[in-house]
Amino acid sequence: MTTESNSLFDTVKGAFAPVTEAFKNFQNMEVPEAAREFVKRQASTAKEKAAEAFAGSEKVTAAIETAAADSVIEAAKISRNIQQAIYQDTEAFFAGIDKLASAKTLNEAVQIQSDLARARGEVFVSRAKSTAEYLGKLVADGAKNAQDNFSKVYNKTA
Repeated sequence: MTTESNSLFDTVKGAFAPVTEAFKNFQNMEVPEAAREFVKRQASTAKEKAAEAFAGSEKVTAAIETAAADSVIEAAKISRNIQQAIYQDTEAFFAGIDKLASAKTLNEAVQIQSDLARARGEVFVSRAKSTAEYLGKLVADGAKNAQDNFSKVYNKTA
């Protein structure tokens, strides 16, 4: 039975000998210089494109970072202005109560209340006007910055 197994093995081995020989030759086959150079050039080009894409993404990130930082700074300014306005309104309210408390007649109290209401109305109109101007400037500056950042990013990546 051992002889029969060896004979079968030799038969199969013989049948696959051309395939085995082809694989041996295939493994030792030389790749032409032109093909190797082509692959090297393509790899180099791909590497350059990846570096350009990375640089472009860095520019986009920097533009976003600048816009976000500017937004945070503006939000902080707005918050401070709101806090200041609330403080001023509170001071004015208590000053008004103090003035009303010092009124000796009903007529004098009505006059003080009228003066306080007029002053608060003027403050309100003044704040509304300055807020509208500020928001208009903020929107214009934001649009200009976005346009400039987009232009920088587009010009650098194009």
